[in-house]
Amino acid sequence: MVIKILPNDKNAPTGKLADAEVHFTEGALDGLRLLGFAVWERKNGPGRNVTFPARAYSVNGERRNFALLRPVGTDNSAQNAIRELVLQAYSDHESRAAVAS
Repeated sequence: MVIKILPNDKNAPTGKLADAEVHFTEGALDGLRLLGFAVWERKNGPGRNVTFPARAYSVNGERRNFALLRPVGTDNSAQNAIRELVLQAYSDHESRAAVAS
């Protein structure tokens, strides 16, 4: 798989640095992409956060989100792995942009 970074050039919403897509390059998902990841500046201190694809819905007027990418079992390490890959792809994108400037 390849992670494609789409920079947030509009600076809206505040703190959103980029969108990210996962492009599958082999196997049953070859030729498909998974959208809905985003890289954000952390609100509390330094660092960055990654949000995952989700669907918004309402229950009794309360807005909630349902995560579309979930671990198969109870181990969240798979989510941590994709989060780190997205953050690394964003860091690489930043490095290339700095060299190009």
